[in-house]
Amino acid sequence: MQRIKLCKFQGCGNDYLVFLRKDLPKEINDFAITVCNRHFGVGSDGIAVLEPTTEGADYRCLIFNPDGSQAAFSGNGTRCAAAYLYFKNLWKRKELKLETLSGIKTYKLLKKEGKVFWFETELGILSKIENLNISVLDTTLNIDFVNVGNPVCVIFVEDFNSLNWRQIGAEIECHENFPSRTNVVFVKPLNEKQIEIRIWERGAGETNSSGTCSIAAATAYLNRIKKRGEVLVKAVGGTTQAFWKENNQMLLIGTAEIVFCGEFFYG
Repeated sequence: MQRIKLCKFQGCGNDYLVFLRKDLPKEINDFAITVCNRHFGVGSDGIAVLEPTTEGADYRCLIFNPDGSQAAFSGNGTRCAAAYLYFKNLWKRKELKLETLSGIKTYKLLKKEGKVFWFETELGILSKIENLNISVLDTTLNIDFVNVGNPVCVIFVEDFNSLNWRQIGAEIECHENFPSRTNVVFVKPLNEKQIEIRIWERGAGETNSSGTCSIAAATAYLNRIKKRGEVLVKAVGGTTQAFWKENNQMLLIGTAEIVFCGEFFYG
């Protein structure tokens, strides 16, 4: 039996367990399924695994979903991983570069208040927003498909109570148009500067927040109103600042809060 060290963080209620790769078993997929289980494990929306790298970044960060699948990226998960490195005094500079499966992302520590870390994350350039019509549950939905490191289907709604968005999200996640599955975010515009969202994440289901879904929702919304700039994205777990600049660069400002550290008995 292994005693595995971990720390749990949450960003707007999107919770991640953070580990060092050297502490984990060889097969991470099965371990992720076990440790993410909210009844028989620790419970989380995913795990972030860190190890040093020399590939143009400071650390490599791998993200695994509760179903054991691996994600190319997670906005909140990597932010939690960045907070872990500062919390453990493994990194002290103001800027941190994390290598992910969707490229190198830059994290700037803006401030720390108690157990809460604030980061600005540079997510890279948005190259394309594709408009699609997808048939699910005997209806055809107009969708903005955005790849922000993870694939995201953005659906605009007038309210969240007039449709079964969870069922729709589950259907679209596994739709034949998306052989590798997709995230789904439902967006309710509040005004020119604010939107509200509900999230169905690939491999995790309903979550309180999502960095990638937040930036996808913001860019799709700004694209629809033909503007660039900042949007406040209000999820169930909290609010994130999302930016889509004139040069197509995407930024997120959000928090990562330490919940606890401990050991997990595995095997």
